[in-house]
Amino acid sequence: MAKRKRYLTATMPDGYVKTIGPTAAPLTHYWRIVAVTADGKTEVFWGHAKSLREATGKRAAAADAARQRGWRSYGFEAVELVESADPPLA
Repeated sequence: MAKRKRYLTATMPDGYVKTIGPTAAPLTHYWRIVAVTADGKTEVFWGHAKSLREATGKRAAAADAARQRGWRSYGFEAVELVESADPPLA
């Protein structure tokens, strides 16, 4: 039997909302890195994970990326995904 499809929504502290789906993947958290490059531009990297531990593990990778790419600064955030069976309203 096929797994039930669902929609997952992440709401970041700054109000940004990201919806993932429909998916049957066992995702629980969404993470985001907002980096300020050496020339002052902003780059955003994001993804989803199967656990809080996996998501927060990206924090170390962000620190390495900051050193390698010469970012002026960066912020890392991870939030829990909220599940719903219905697609979000447009």
